[in-house]
Amino acid sequence: MEETQLCDWGTIRPLLAIIQWWGFNVTVIIMNKWIFQKLDFKFPLTVSCIHFICSTIGAYLVIKVLRLKPLIVVDPEDRWRRIFPMSLVFCINIVLGNVSLRYIPVSFMQTIKSFTPATTVILQWLVWRKHFDMRIWFSLVPIVGGILLTSITELSFNMFGFCAALFGCLATSTKTILAESLLHGYKFDSINTVYYMAPFATMILAMPALVLEGSGVIQWFQLQTSLFSPLVIIFGSGVLAFCLNFSIFYVIHSTTAVTFNVAGNLKVAVAVTCSWLIFRNPISPLNAFGCGITLVGCTFYGYVRQKISHQAPGTPRTPRTPRSIKELIPLVSDKLDDKV
Repeated sequence: MEETQLCDWGTIRPLLAIIQWWGFNVTVIIMNKWIFQKLDFKFPLTVSCIHFICSTIGAYLVIKVLRLKPLIVVDPEDRWRRIFPMSLVFCINIVLGNVSLRYIPVSFMQTIKSFTPATTVILQWLVWRKHFDMRIWFSLVPIVGGILLTSITELSFNMFGFCAALFGCLATSTKTILAESLLHGYKFDSINTVYYMAPFATMILAMPALVLEGSGVIQWFQLQTSLFSPLVIIFGSGVLAFCLNFSIFYVIHSTTAVTFNVAGNLKVAVAVTCSWLIFRNPISPLNAFGCGITLVGCTFYGYVRQKISHQAPGTPRTPRTPRSIKELIPLVSDKLDDKV
């Protein structure tokens, strides 16, 4: 009887973790879009800064006050030499994501975000001269094709929002690659990552947000008849953005890489559906078809990558020995890509 219960819990726990992750992720995306569109709070830098402040406070409470996670000690020199560059890219990544939400629908933004595996591979190939199996390159074809079809048929296309989302993919890829190279020797979990990066990101973003959006935020406050509900939504999105990191950490440790990849693609589908139900942004049949091709391509990419990583040494398709230390940088996991 006890073995049956343990087996059932072992089966149910990953499913609960995925549902929790979906809930936090989709809710944060929808709330951010609601802030920009319904509350008319069109200040993506300020929203990002609020997220970082909430994440800084949340990580401090979890590690220092509640002691739910042990602190990973990092040398002061390494904080500036290793973590600060990551924080800068992390900050750019979040800001570009919020800027894209400001100008384009959630469905379009999430589809473009699925381009991240392709940008990661291309960036490692161009900058780090890393060589990949041909199966990896072939798996990127449906991703790129789906993105092109979706972009051409997007009824609410905005060039500025499209560029912000596309450069956000590059920032996400850069952040993930830097996480592999700069944090070598530090086995960070998501909470410790936020603990060290969020304060730096807040420091980086506070002044630009104040200079570029400060006067607009003040005018927005003056136009509001009631501030309670809007502020609850704005700061609530920041709290949920921090909770999202918890859910990502939980899912990573409760599922396999393939399960995570498939669940991530289904999460995009859930976000697109919820966005359409709430905001009713127009989606053409060809646009939906392009989004579907992209998600199938992402799933195929995850399958190919997992198959290559588990390939026995010495088989005919085993990649050659790296020629330089730069080629030792692994094909980084996309598990970090959804962090907020």
